[in-house]
Amino acid sequence: MRDRDIREALHRKVLKEHHGDTNTLVLNELGLRHGACRVDIAVVNGHLHGYEIKSDADTLDRLPTQVTAYGAVLDRASLVVGEKYAEKAKALLPDWWGIRVATVGPRGAINFDTVQPIKTNPSIDPVALAELLWRPETVEILRELGTPELMLRKPRAVLYRHLAEVVELKELRDLVRKTLKARVRWRGQRPPLSDAGL
Repeated sequence: MRDRDIREALHRKVLKEHHGDTNTLVLNELGLRHGACRVDIAVVNGHLHGYEIKSDADTLDRLPTQVTAYGAVLDRASLVVGEKYAEKAKALLPDWWGIRVATVGPRGAINFDTVQPIKTNPSIDPVALAELLWRPETVEILRELGTPELMLRKPRAVLYRHLAEVVELKELRDLVRKTLKARVRWRGQRPPLSDAGL
């Protein structure tokens, strides 16, 4: 059971209803902190939910770093893990992460069992969240908020900090999700249904 097998089964079984929802974006490989870390699968609707996949062929070496990066940005996070690492991984995760264990059934189908229910992230970093936006998107949002043009020419890091300061976190979360869903051109694009096995 490889990462790819688990990913395809997730799209086909767990995320099937999201693929059919026009108000939901399902994306493979969402970059966080300007690509320093990537979410295996991101679901963007009323929440920003990331899925991290660890098959039995993987290691958990990067998981603590990923937990920190995910925790700065995502409303919800789920680890999808093979049986080999299920217990060890649980000790590395905050209690708001959900955990699903992937197993192979007698006919070769991959099944998912929830062993830790998902909760909402209690501590999102507004600046890290703002960094999901591209610079032109950030400029447009700030311009609509009445930000002076001189400020809009500042480096993107300054713009992200400013946006995080002038917009309440709840509104910022809504703005980021809305912008991601409206984005036409993605590095990875929305996965076609054929790629998801649907």
